[in-house]
Amino acid sequence: MRYLVIPAVALLLAACNSQPDGELPGNLQDERPYAGIVESETIKLNGTEPFWGGEIKGGFFNYTTPEHMSGQRIAVERFAGRGGLSFSGELDGLAVDVMITPGECSDGMSDYVYPFTATLQVGDEQRNGCASTSRQPATGGE
Repeated sequence: MRYLVIPAVALLLAACNSQPDGELPGNLQDERPYAGIVESETIKLNGTEPFWGGEIKGGFFNYTTPEHMSGQRIAVERFAGRGGLSFSGELDGLAVDVMITPGECSDGMSDYVYPFTATLQVGDEQRNGCASTSRQPATGGE
């Protein structure tokens, strides 16, 4: 099952940035894996409606929700696609996939601007949010 998810995530990453005429924009013409976030960076995630967040670092995703404020630690595998990164793991028997793509993102609740969008898939449930890294932080705010 996991081997089917990784190619599907790669297609999602490419599809998020596709153009109507079939041409790939900018750096997606490059067929090398995405290198905008190096493996040693810590990725911080947050989303609203419903609230969720966490951190990806050292092969683990610490997934936080209002019910689990301290987080749930999930071992994840990193995959670099053409338009971003994905991380795949499992929580309580459900597939967990986090997709990170470059692009300005607002959480809709603060004045912060994040350099990445984040999509979290837990089983059949999809959640959207924003991401930043230790090297590429959010800007703005008070």
